[in-house]
Amino acid sequence: MKKEENRRFVLFDTEVEYALLMTEFLRSHKELPWEIHTYTDTEHLLREEGEAIALLVVAESAYGEELLQLKPSYLVVLNETGLFKNQAYRNVDKYQPAEEVLKELLEVYMETMEGDISWFGTRYQTKFVGIYSPVRRCLQSTFAMTMSQILASEYKTLYLNFEHYTGMDELCADHDTKDLADLLYFLSTDREKFRMRLQMMVLQKGNLHYIPPMKCGQNLLSVTPAEWMSLFHKIESSGAYEYVILDLSESMQGLFDILRICRRVYTLTKEDRQARCKLLQYEQLLGLEEYEDVLEKTSKCTLPHFHKLPEELEQYTKGDLADYVRRQIAEIG
Repeated sequence: MKKEENRRFVLFDTEVEYALLMTEFLRSHKELPWEIHTYTDTEHLLREEGEAIALLVVAESAYGEELLQLKPSYLVVLNETGLFKNQAYRNVDKYQPAEEVLKELLEVYMETMEGDISWFGTRYQTKFVGIYSPVRRCLQSTFAMTMSQILASEYKTLYLNFEHYTGMDELCADHDTKDLADLLYFLSTDREKFRMRLQMMVLQKGNLHYIPPMKCGQNLLSVTPAEWMSLFHKIESSGAYEYVILDLSESMQGLFDILRICRRVYTLTKEDRQARCKLLQYEQLLGLEEYEDVLEKTSKCTLPHFHKLPEELEQYTKGDLADYVRRQIAEIG
C-alpha cells in the first residue's frame, strides 16, 4: 500500500451536525497527516470507500458489522453512551472538547502506524527568540506573551515559559495536563514521533501554541544544558514552527548557550539605579564568559509607562504595549 493511500482518514457519523463541525475542526489543522473524508450514511460510505483506509472513526450509534468489509487499518469508536465495550477497538469519548478528541486520535495513529509517519505537513525554518532580563518585575512575561500573540496572528508560533513561578494562571497546567517536563521526557523519541508528540501536547490561546510550564518550577534546576539544547534541536528539526518564543530565567542551566541560539534577544530593564547595576553586572558576565555575540543581538527595552495593560491573554495584541512590541518585532529579521 502506498503511503499516500494510507493517510485516508474516514469519519462516519449519522449525526450530521456533529460530523460537519468535527470535519471543519479537523481541516482547520493544516498540519494533520490525513486526507479527511466524511460520511453520514452507510450506503454512501460503503459505495465510495475501498480498502485503503488508515483510520476509520465511527460514532457508536453508527457502528455496524458491515463496516468491517472496508478493512480499515485501524478502527476507533466515538463512544456516546459509555456502554460500548468492544475491546477490539479503541474508544474515544465523542462529547469531550474537539481538541481532546483530536489528541486521542493522534495518539492512536502514532501508536499504531509503527513509526511510518514520515510525512507530517509543512516544515518551517525555525527562529528562536529569547526574552530574558536580570531585572525583576519588568513585565518580561507580559512582553513575551504579547510578542508571541502578535507573531501567532501571521506565523506558526510556539511559546515556552521557563520561569520558576509564571504568575499566569491561564498558562498553568492542571494535574492531568502534560507540561514541559513531559515534553522533555519524550526527547528519546525519533524526530517524526517527537513532532506528533508535540502536536498532541500543545494547548492554544487563539492562534498561539504553548506548552504549559513545569508544575514544579524547582525541577527546572535539574535539567542539564545538554537536555535543553537537545529539546530545542528537536523542536527546530521537527520544522513545526516558524517562531519559538523562549521566556527564560536563571532557573535554567546553560542559560547563556540558550541565548546564543536565539535569532534575537530582548532584555527588559528599568531606569532606577538598582536595575542599571543588575544589567551592568549581567553584561559584564557575558563579556567575561565570551558571549559577546549574545550582547550584539540583544535589544535592551526600557518600557514606557502604560496607562492600562490587558488582563486576558487574548487581549495582548491590543493597546499601547502591543504597539510597542510590534516595533520591536521588526528587528528579528
